[in-house]
This record gives sequence, C-alpha cells and structure tokens, in this order.
Amino acid sequence: MTTATTTRTADRAATRPRRTLDWRLRFAALSLIWGFSFLLIKVGTEGYAPLQVTLGRLVFGTAVLAAAMIVQRERLPRAARTWGHLTVAAFLLNALPFSLFAYAELTIPSTLAGICNATSPLWGMALSLVALSEDRPTRIRVAGLGLGFLGVLTVLGAWQGFTGVDATGTALALLASLSYPIGWIYVRRTLAGSRDSHLSLTGAQLLLATLQLAVVTPLFTSLPTRFPVVPLLAVAALGALGTGLAMLVQYSLVAEVGPTTAQMVTYFIPVIATAAGVAILGESLTWSTPVGAAIVLAGAALTQVRRA
Repeated sequence: MTTATTTRTADRAATRPRRTLDWRLRFAALSLIWGFSFLLIKVGTEGYAPLQVTLGRLVFGTAVLAAAMIVQRERLPRAARTWGHLTVAAFLLNALPFSLFAYAELTIPSTLAGICNATSPLWGMALSLVALSEDRPTRIRVAGLGLGFLGVLTVLGAWQGFTGVDATGTALALLASLSYPIGWIYVRRTLAGSRDSHLSLTGAQLLLATLQLAVVTPLFTSLPTRFPVVPLLAVAALGALGTGLAMLVQYSLVAEVGPTTAQMVTYFIPVIATAAGVAILGESLTWSTPVGAAIVLAGAALTQVRRA
C-alpha cells in the first residue's frame, strides 16, 4: 500500500513545512487507516464486484489528492517521459495490487489478506538481490528472508496440507504483495531523479490508475442494479481515507522522518487488520495465524537490516 514517492529521498530539512501534529500520531493514524483497509475491502466486496471496489477506491483517493494539489497549488508533471513511467508505476503499485486484494478477499478472510500484505518486504529483499546490484545481501537479511517465508507457511498451516485455506485467494493476495516491490524497484530505476514534487507524482500516479480501472472495469463487470449503502460507504472510506489521506500522511512522514522510519508502518498493518477482522467481522482465528504473523514480521524486519 504505497506510491512512487516512498523510494525517493526525503526533502531537505530546510524546506520541510512545520507540522502541527506530531509524527508519531500521524504514524499511528496511518497504521490504523491501512490496517482497517482490509476490513473495508471485505465489506465493499459484499455489495460490489472487486473491480468496482477498486475503481471506487481510486476515484475517491484521486479526489482527495486533487483537492490537496489545488490547495497547495501544485501542477501535474509535464514531461512525457515522466507520464510514461508513472503509467507503469500506477499499474504495479495501485491498479494491480488493489484489484488482486479485492478478488482475494472474495474467498479469504481480511486477516489473512493483511498478513499476506506484510510479505512485501520479503519479496522486495528477494527481488533486490537480482534487480539492484548495489543492494547486496548479508547473512542476517538472508536469514530474515527464510524466516519470513517460514512464517507464511505457519500462517497457512502447511503441516496440515493447507486445509481450510483457499489456495487461489491466498495466491492472489501474495501476488498483490509481490507487485509492490516490483513497482518500487521500477520507480527507483526510472523516477528517482525527477524534479516534480512528491504530491505531483502521487496525484498523477493515482489519476493514471483510475483511468486504467475505468477502462477495464466496464469490460468485465456490468453496472450494479442496486447500490447497498454500507458497502458503498466502505468503498468511499477505503478511497478517501485508505488511499487519498493515507498517501498524504505517508508523504509527510517520508519528508519529516525519512523513508526507513515511515515504512515501518508495514509491521503494524497485519496486527491491526487481524484485530479488526476478528473483532468486527467475526473472522475465526487459530493459534497459527498470530504466531505465523509474528514470524513473518520478524523476518521482514531482519531483511531491512543494513551493514553498519
């Protein structure tokens, strides 16, 4: 759940705007918003097709960023090259993973989807070994990679033959998590030197993702004959809060405390997603889910350890 801006260098301290809300509170708010996003996806898909949920999410999220750009008098990028790269980034970081998670939650609980999302750092570390020559592995990071995927097997109950777990839904959620680091690596290689602002790039990226879904959705779904209120409100909250506002908060955190600290929100998302799914949706929870999730998070944390 990120954007093209997360891999860029934070703004210099001299140009940072003064914040009225402590970054720790914004960090906690972002964790809650993204943690509850999986619950909102689940509720949304109870009334609308997965692609419709994703399109609605992107429409509301883009509207929030457009309003922020108007207030701050930001312009969209002008270079054709930038738009071309953002088109790819929008697909890999927004359109594809958002859609895959929506489809996944048709058959798996929101708790499992949230835990699958936590595997993104594991995929990112594995991919960086191949795609980023400057990002060399250490024994600790390789151990973290192995530990993390051991945690995934624990969550899925591998010793029981994955009984009770929908293989297709789980695979879709894991593919969604894999899409994020692929997008991050692409952005790092193509847009790291862009002179456009974080907000400008993010707004353009979401706009492109919205256009992509606007083209695809009518081809695979029909217009709803009814508009159930609760799922519609869930989609609106998912877009306005879980996408638009969350990206603005993330942008401010990256600018103030740096991308490394800001990305630690990933480790809180599955905890909140699990608590929300169990407490609000009444999803079942076996011992292997929290234990496996803790192993996944430990492994993910180890993959982020750098040489001193």
